[in-house]
Amino acid sequence: MPLEKTAIVVSGVRKAYGATVALDDMAVEVRTGTVHALLGENGAGKSTFVKMLSGLVTPDAGTLRVFGENVSLKTPLAAQRHGIQTAFQEMTLLRNMSVLDNMLIPRSPLSPLGMVRRRQARRDVGRHFEELGLAGFDLDDEIGDLDLAIRQKIEIARAVFRRPRILLLDEPTSALSGPDVDWMGAVIRREKARGTTVIFISHRLREVRDFCDDLTILRSGKHIASGHVRDFADEDVVRMIAGRSLIHSFPPRGQTRHRLGTEVLAAHGVGTTGKLRDASFRLREGEILGVAGLQGMGQLDLFLALFGERPVSRGHLAVDGRKVVFTSPGDAISARIGISLVPEERKTEGLFLKLTGTQNATIPVIERFTRFGIIDRARESAAVRAVFGQVNVAERAEWMPAESFSGGNQQKIAIAKWLLSEARVLLVYDPTRGIDVGTKNEIYQLLRAYAEAGGAVIFYSTEIPELVHLTDRTLVFYAGRIAAELAGDQLTEENILAAALGSAPDSSREKLAV
Repeated sequence: MPLEKTAIVVSGVRKAYGATVALDDMAVEVRTGTVHALLGENGAGKSTFVKMLSGLVTPDAGTLRVFGENVSLKTPLAAQRHGIQTAFQEMTLLRNMSVLDNMLIPRSPLSPLGMVRRRQARRDVGRHFEELGLAGFDLDDEIGDLDLAIRQKIEIARAVFRRPRILLLDEPTSALSGPDVDWMGAVIRREKARGTTVIFISHRLREVRDFCDDLTILRSGKHIASGHVRDFADEDVVRMIAGRSLIHSFPPRGQTRHRLGTEVLAAHGVGTTGKLRDASFRLREGEILGVAGLQGMGQLDLFLALFGERPVSRGHLAVDGRKVVFTSPGDAISARIGISLVPEERKTEGLFLKLTGTQNATIPVIERFTRFGIIDRARESAAVRAVFGQVNVAERAEWMPAESFSGGNQQKIAIAKWLLSEARVLLVYDPTRGIDVGTKNEIYQLLRAYAEAGGAVIFYSTEIPELVHLTDRTLVFYAGRIAAELAGDQLTEENILAAALGSAPDSSREKLAV
C-alpha cells in the first residue's frame, strides 16, 4: 500500500500492563479517507489501540506513522496536534458542567485580552448542532441531566466539532438505537465526504457493513486479519473474533412457553412523574419479558419504578398478587420481594470500580456472611467463587478491583451480584451494550438458564434481534405507554420497529398480543 495513501501505519506495537499483554506485535494500516472497523472481543486490545492513538497510552515498543510521519503521541494534545480526535464509549463529558462548556473543553474562542468569547462560542456550537441535526436539549443544560443517548451524541459532536483529520469512534452506537444509529451513519458519511479518516469500533456487524470500507480483527492483543469488509462473511468474522465457532448465538427456548410458573410481578396502570404514563403487564416465573422502545419513551422510568428508585405516581405494582409500595431499592431487594437491577451504566451505577469483585458481589447480601459484625471471609470467598464460576469470570476477580477488567467481565460481575442474592426477578437494562459477541453469547445463556430455573427476567435492549430471539414476549413502548405486546410469529424486527416508531394504531396492543 503506497505510503501517501495511508493515514495510519502501526508496526510491531507492544503494550503490557505487568503480566497482561494488551497489544502484542500489532501491525495495521488504515487507508486515508476510509472508514475502518476495528473488531474484537472485550480485552482484545481495541481500547488500548484507541488510547494509544489518542495520546493516553504510550506503547512499550513499535512504531506509529500518521500521514507518513513517525510520531510519538505522549499526550492527548500531541494527538490533537496531528488532527486526531476521539469520541469514547466511556464518555469524557463532565456531568456537572453545561453542554456548552463541555463542547469548549479544552479550547475556547478567546478575545485579544484572553477573555472567552461566550457569544461567539454559543453561535458556533449552536450552528454545529443544527448542522448535525441535534436537538432536544439546551446549551445551558447540565450534561448529567440528559439521557445517555443524548450524552453519547454530544460526545460524538464534540469530536467532530474540532474538524479532525482522523476520527476515532469507540463504540459510538452502544447507547444508540433506531433513528439515532441512522444519525450516526449520516455523521460518518459526512466526515468521510470531507476526507476524514474514521476508525470505527463496534460489536454490531450490521453497522460495520453499513458504514465501513475496511476492517481489522484483533484477538488477545494480536492482529488476526485485515481487508475489505465485502470480502468477509459474518460467520467468518465471528469465528475470528471469538477464536471459536458460535453455532447458536441465542439459546433455544425449548418448552418454556408451556412451563411458565405463577405470576410473580405485575404493573397496573403504572405511571411516574417522569416519562412513564401508563404501563400494565404481568410477569410469570420462568419468563423473559422483553422491553423495546426508542430512547426516552418511558422504559427507563419503568425499570427504576420496579426497583424502587423512582416513585410510582399513578397505578400500582403487585408482587405475588399483592399490592406493594416501594420507597427505596431496599424494599425491592428485600428477601420477600427479591427484585434486582442490572442498570444502564455498569461503571457508574452497577459497580464500585475501586472495590474487588468479591466486595461488589456481596454488597447486597453481606449480612449473610456476617456474625457479630465480623465477616466470615472463608464462607464469603467460597460463595463468590461459585457464582463467578457460574458466570465464567476469572478467579482473580475475587481479589482484583473491578476496574481491572474489560466491560464484558464487569457486566458479568454485575450479574453475578444478583445471582448471589438469589433474586426472584432480574431486571436487565441493555446488558450487552458495548460487549463482544462471545460475551453476549454467555449473557444470553445466563439469562435463559436463570429463567429455566424459575427466575423471571425483564430485559430491555437497544438491539432488536436480541428481543426477537431471546424473549418470550416483548412490550414496545411509545410516548410513555405500551404500544404493542408481541409474541410468537408476531415477534419480529419489523413489528417491533413499527410500534417503536409509533406507526401502530392505538389498538395495536390488543391486535398484536397472543
